[in-house]
Amino acid sequence: MYYATDYASPLGEILIVSDGEAICGVWFYGQKHFLSSITSETVRNDDLAIFKKAKTWLDDYFNGRNPEIDFMLKPHGSDFRQKVWKILSEIPYGETLTYGEIASRISPAMSAQAVGGAVGHNPISIIIPCHRVLGANGKLTGYAGGIDRKIELLKIEKNGKKLP
Repeated sequence: MYYATDYASPLGEILIVSDGEAICGVWFYGQKHFLSSITSETVRNDDLAIFKKAKTWLDDYFNGRNPEIDFMLKPHGSDFRQKVWKILSEIPYGETLTYGEIASRISPAMSAQAVGGAVGHNPISIIIPCHRVLGANGKLTGYAGGIDRKIELLKIEKNGKKLP
């Protein structure tokens, strides 16, 4: 069973999902692949301790801080996607990588397109920072939550201050 709660971010309403111990999903309502990794029913519960920690983290993040993750994350996906998401988690706050750079960290023969598919299916938006991934030559490319949100998330990290 999974539990769900909402979070009102400056970029739109977010759904947070947990198995009771770890965060399993963070999605903007209406984004691509919404709830795609959650395989059973979700029950509303706004009082879980893990949700309070995740919401505090998001509050800090949207206020221009670089908060530490002091709770468990458990994204569900294939071994390949897990490898990609681990690399995403290692991209420092305020920095970016390209899909090609991530691909080359996995294998010399890995395609940037395969990495792009895994990045796009990241179920824990913002906390696992898929918005820090750019196309070739630093080009802004798609984001499951919308390119406008990606731009705003990168601005938060570049400026170290909250959105107006």
